[in-house]
Amino acid sequence: MNTHNNTLPVLILKKVVHRKKVVLAIIFRFNHGIKEQIKNLIGIIISLVLSSSICSAQEQFLYKQIDTTKLFIEVYYPNHVDSSITYPAMVFFFGGGWIGGERTHFINHAKYFSKRGLVCFLVDYRTESKNNTTPFESLKDANSAIRFIRKNASDFGVDTTKIIASGGSAGGHLAAATALINTYNESTDDLTLSSIPNALVLFNPVIDNGPGGYGYERIGDEYKNFSPLHNIKKGAPPTIIFLGTNDMLIPVETAEYYKKVMEKVESRCDLLLYEGQAHGFFNYKNLEYYKKTVIEADKFLVSLEYLRDEPILKIE
Repeated sequence: MNTHNNTLPVLILKKVVHRKKVVLAIIFRFNHGIKEQIKNLIGIIISLVLSSSICSAQEQFLYKQIDTTKLFIEVYYPNHVDSSITYPAMVFFFGGGWIGGERTHFINHAKYFSKRGLVCFLVDYRTESKNNTTPFESLKDANSAIRFIRKNASDFGVDTTKIIASGGSAGGHLAAATALINTYNESTDDLTLSSIPNALVLFNPVIDNGPGGYGYERIGDEYKNFSPLHNIKKGAPPTIIFLGTNDMLIPVETAEYYKKVMEKVESRCDLLLYEGQAHGFFNYKNLEYYKKTVIEADKFLVSLEYLRDEPILKIE
């Protein structure tokens, strides 16, 4: 009679889907307390669990399809997700003048803030170069993306009272417009779901589309319904704006006026100016100012109690 199976522990690895993440469930079965074998297996188990966690830290979901055009959201989770709680979300919209751009624009921001404890989303939206569309379609997509996140908040582990919209340049416009403008919605959207974020982190954002402002030649008289500056109202979410003083697209005076109007309706608006810096100064390739702006964005979110002081991360 073979008694070998009665003495060795059996290790069972089982894939389990939790919050759309694949993890490994580890189960031991053994008849006798064979401590040494178990001890040797512990290293293997830890390695498997850690590698599984790392591999599933980033996922992609289809959030919208228009005819043959498919739009995706890329998700970055905190390192150690506790299924008993929910996390603030940070939704990034890339820049590119509504003409071009890639959702990977803010990938380094997403990696940093996910490690700090946010569920981060990088969003596709339609652009002129890829889809032959106007800025109005871009805004429709931005609204659809936030509604998708709200609808699936329990799957993503997101706190729907703490959704941050963020973006740079035209992406900054989209983030601000989701908060202030409700005119441009896809006919297939569920309008019972709000597309309004709870806070804004804006990097040299396009905030004025009126005469003399960016994009007016494409927006025309619709600027009254499309321009964030012209639609600031009471209840506007707390906002932080980063801007270089040598930005040739977004005048400092425009940002200062935006701040003034925000404060007039009793909404918080922090404006941080960076002497001598041009449009796009905050991007990762400009590591010095990437670090500076990320640190200040972090402090802003801590002040809103969306983030805690810990963990302190090295920005690199």
